[in-house]
Amino acid sequence: MATRRLVAVEIFELPQTKAPTLPLAPAQYDRTYQDTLNNILRQYFVTLDNFTGVLFTNDLYTVATLPSASTQGVGARAFVTDSSVTTFRTIVAGGGSTAVPVFSDGTNWRVG
Repeated sequence: MATRRLVAVEIFELPQTKAPTLPLAPAQYDRTYQDTLNNILRQYFVTLDNFTGVLFTNDLYTVATLPSASTQGVGARAFVTDSSVTTFRTIVAGGGSTAVPVFSDGTNWRVG
């Protein structure tokens, strides 16, 4: 009988982004309007930068430069650019030309 092992995976809750409501432009140039508009847009783009930063936290490695899977811990993720295997949950091996995401099982880096 095979034994099953529970694996803890950290889940990130992504913040919801919403386009800002922009003030209507006055008929003539108004410095206060421009400053308000710039501040609203600046805040919105900072929010988007923070959001996309959460999405793209994977680090790029070659298989040879991956940090230790045991040091990184179960569930750690990375991205390798030179995998020679692509089958899900296979221990990653270098020497290829395929880019794949990998995760740590606590001992090895596996494709996935």
